[in-house]
Amino acid sequence: MNMSIRNRAVSATALTLAVSAVLTACGGGDGASSDTTAAKTTPGATPAGDVREPLVATFDGGLYILDGKSLELTSTIELPGFNRVNAAGDDDHVIVSTDTGFRVLDATGQTLTGITYEGAKPGHVVRHAGRTVLFTDGTGEVNVFDPADLSSGRKPEGRTYTSAEAHHGVAVALSNGELLTTLGTEEKRTGALVLDKNDREIARSENCPGVHGEAAAQGEAVAVGCEDGVLIYKDGEFTKVDAPDDYGRIGNQAGSDASPVLLGDYKTDPDAELERPTRVSLIDTRTAELRLVDLGTSYSFRSLGRGPHGEALVLGTNGTLHVIDPGTGEVEKKIPVVGAWLEPLDWQQPRPTLFVRDHTAYVSEPGERRLHAVDIETGEKLASVTLPKSTNELSGVIAGH
Repeated sequence: MNMSIRNRAVSATALTLAVSAVLTACGGGDGASSDTTAAKTTPGATPAGDVREPLVATFDGGLYILDGKSLELTSTIELPGFNRVNAAGDDDHVIVSTDTGFRVLDATGQTLTGITYEGAKPGHVVRHAGRTVLFTDGTGEVNVFDPADLSSGRKPEGRTYTSAEAHHGVAVALSNGELLTTLGTEEKRTGALVLDKNDREIARSENCPGVHGEAAAQGEAVAVGCEDGVLIYKDGEFTKVDAPDDYGRIGNQAGSDASPVLLGDYKTDPDAELERPTRVSLIDTRTAELRLVDLGTSYSFRSLGRGPHGEALVLGTNGTLHVIDPGTGEVEKKIPVVGAWLEPLDWQQPRPTLFVRDHTAYVSEPGERRLHAVDIETGEKLASVTLPKSTNELSGVIAGH
């Protein structure tokens, strides 16, 4: 899953009062979900059926499913409201967040399944160590399951944990059976704890104000972001990496099994309605060192990704995909992809979004109703498509994580 704006920024948007008081940029949507479960074939698209390596893009009122190679629009699913999408962790499925909870989409078969995880404000979806973890902000419930079990068509049996208090949180299942999950309340978030496979607490740190987001690096070093740096859990211990500024918020992160260095955003103005930073952070989980890289252009919470060899990827508002060596901080390549854009104040409004799978970077261009596929290593634009409506979120199937 998958990136955000602070709660004070959300409250300034044109959302309804009930929603704006509680949503953050990684929470659930504000619209009603639909009982529609079958794909509606789009005029000019191929008939519904299996689609190769599908992509899923949200638009106002539904989901587009596209062929991952050609970008051909294969079907449309009507689903009113603001919806979010994340890879489920297998070859076929995508998790859709609606206002009533998480729903499982069979993206290959182009249909919503009957598998649901109900609960207000569905939040982060995390894939790690062969497990997928769903965190429901409105209840504090954590659900852990093997994504391979989704193919049965039934709700997978898995682990469930309920946080002491509901909050906008995140959880990660580790390969040894441990579960890292955040600490907080609806008003304040403070850190994280780790449970063993029997839900016994074995580690805790409350030295992470405003905890938000997660990423895993090579060697299973797991980090959560703080308003003053990051908190890393590795080999049974927490380590705090302090930001160089008193307020240095790293609320969105991207990790890679191919690199010990995490990529994060970096914001320094706690009072901004919407800060548009130009610097990103690189956190070495081996040395607990933090490096800042100034790109000379701003970016959004949907701009971060990782390449197949651990490259740090950032989509700038200048329309360029920046390819960064995470070890040196050098911008090795700049790939023009879309036109220049400005991040909107309302986090739910569309803006160019980056989704990475293998050697391909997929980038949406909502202002032009376009979607592009780019080869990360060569910079070649592999395919482009114009869609009936502007898209917002973008994801697809990703197995083996």
